[in-house]
Amino acid sequence: MKVSYDRQIPLRCVVCGSTDNFDYNETKTFIKCKKCNKEYPGGYDELVSLNQTNIQEEIDAMKQEVKEDLEKDIHDMLKKAFKGNKNIKIK
Repeated sequence: MKVSYDRQIPLRCVVCGSTDNFDYNETKTFIKCKKCNKEYPGGYDELVSLNQTNIQEEIDAMKQEVKEDLEKDIHDMLKKAFKGNKNIKIK
């Protein structure tokens, strides 16, 4: 199984879809898209809340990846544990 499932999810402007054209202050309490001039007075928190759909899709994909990795690891462990046993076969 993987050691880490860390992901970085780019936040998108809700107007133009840009992911890397943001101006923000030091504390990220105000963000402005440089491409379309959309302002987010709620800052980083507002941008995160507006991107919840993208974030949830990434979480769902990660869950599926973890599930598949666990299934494979458990299968491999069982196969190894019963290797050489004539009465039990793991396919």
